Amino acid sequence: MSNLHASIEFKVPEPTLRRLPWYLAYAQLVLKDGEVYLSSTQIAKNIAVDASMVAKDLSYVNIAGKTRVGYDVKELVDILEAFLGFTNSHRAFLFGVGNLGGALLHDNGLEQFGLEIAAGFDVKYELSGTSINRIPIHHIDRFTELQKQTGINIGILTVPVDKAQMVSEIMIAGGIQAIWNFTPFRIRVPENVIVQNTSIYAHLAVMFNRLSVIKECENCKKNKTRI
Repeated sequence: MSNLHASIEFKVPEPTLRRLPWYLAYAQLVLKDGEVYLSSTQIAKNIAVDASMVAKDLSYVNIAGKTRVGYDVKELVDILEAFLGFTNSHRAFLFGVGNLGGALLHDNGLEQFGLEIAAGFDVKYELSGTSINRIPIHHIDRFTELQKQTGINIGILTVPVDKAQMVSEIMIAGGIQAIWNFTPFRIRVPENVIVQNTSIYAHLAVMFNRLSVIKECENCKKNKTRI
C-alpha cells in the first residue's frame, strides 16, 4: 500500500464495498417481485453470507431497518445505488480493443451502473476511425488530445499482458487517475493513482484449484470405502 493510501482513512472497508453490490442486486430482484420489506437475515440466506455481516455492512449506509420488519426495499435500492455511485455518470476511456475490450464496449449494462465508455484506444491504425456499439475507436496517439478536451480521468486497461505496464504509464501521463485493470499483470503506479484489479484469469485459477481439491477429496473417500 502506498504512503498516500495508508494515510487516508477510508470510511468503508473494501470487503464491505465488494459485498454491497450483492445486497443491491438481491434487493432489486425482490423489488421486482413486489416485496416491500427485506431483513438482513433474508439477504444473508439468499447470498450465502452471515446475517451479522450484512447488518454491519449496511450500518455504513444511511438506512435504518425496522424491528421485526426489516429494511424498506425501495429505500434500500435507492440508497445503495446512490451510495455506490451507480446513479452518477462516470465517463471512461478503454485501452486495448481486442476480444475483451470489444466485449466491454458491447456491454450496455455498464451504463446502468454509472459507467459510460466514451472512446476506445488501440495501437492498430486500421481500427482508427471505426466504432463498436457506436463508441468511437482512436489510435492511442490521440489519447492525450482527447483527454484534455474531455477531462476523462478513468481508464479501462484490456491490453495484452506484455503491454500493460507501458500503456498504464501512457494513461497516467495523459491524465488518468483511476485504472480498472483487466489484465493479470499487477501494474506499478504512482501513489496518487487508484487501481482496481479485475483479472478473470485469477478468478479462473481459483475456481480450477477449488475444483481439483473437491475431486481429490472425492477420490480419497472412494479409496477409503474400497479399503
